[in-house]
Amino acid sequence: MIVAIDGPAGAGKSTVARALAVRLGFRYLDTGAMYRALTWLAMQRSFDLGDAHALAQLARENPVLFPEDDRVWIGGTDVTSSIREARVDRMVPVVARHSAVREVMRDRQRQLGKEGNVVIEGRDIGTVVAPDAAVKVYLVADREERAKRRMAERPGIGADALATDLRLRDESDAARMQPAEDAIEIDTTSLEVDVVVDRIAALVHERTAA
Repeated sequence: MIVAIDGPAGAGKSTVARALAVRLGFRYLDTGAMYRALTWLAMQRSFDLGDAHALAQLARENPVLFPEDDRVWIGGTDVTSSIREARVDRMVPVVARHSAVREVMRDRQRQLGKEGNVVIEGRDIGTVVAPDAAVKVYLVADREERAKRRMAERPGIGADALATDLRLRDESDAARMQPAEDAIEIDTTSLEVDVVVDRIAALVHERTAA
């Protein structure tokens, strides 16, 4: 079974998806980490981040691996911590906007999704990557709350910089941030993580029973 969790930056996708995977005993796939890993590798190798063809080829030749829980590997390197650096943060949108790169990444995500029960989170999972997912959820939250969450995740980055980053991410994601028609929308603004996880787990159990 595939559980697809989509939504904008700061809506709680990663936190909820990770906790849900633990609750259900499913694998957890963070698609955002895949784009971060590619960005890190491209920067390490001094690639032109505007060269879509070269980046797509780099992604094709260096598939992102998730050999164990919460570990991310690319090009023979464990990049779990490195991909959360501010310099990677700033450049991920530049890499992810290339359609050629997204196509390679989506193929890889589909491959990983076929390896058993999995919770996949991202921005177009329910609409493009796994349109046949058994459960589709779209998380939202108001901008102020999303900004607060981003600040908690990245205390080393100033509030103004994070606010600008959030706005730019929303603008960049706008074209592919439409929830699937059959997705369940959950506003996480004032909800505890466990409450959101409970709701999605209930949906999974309903689908399983059916």
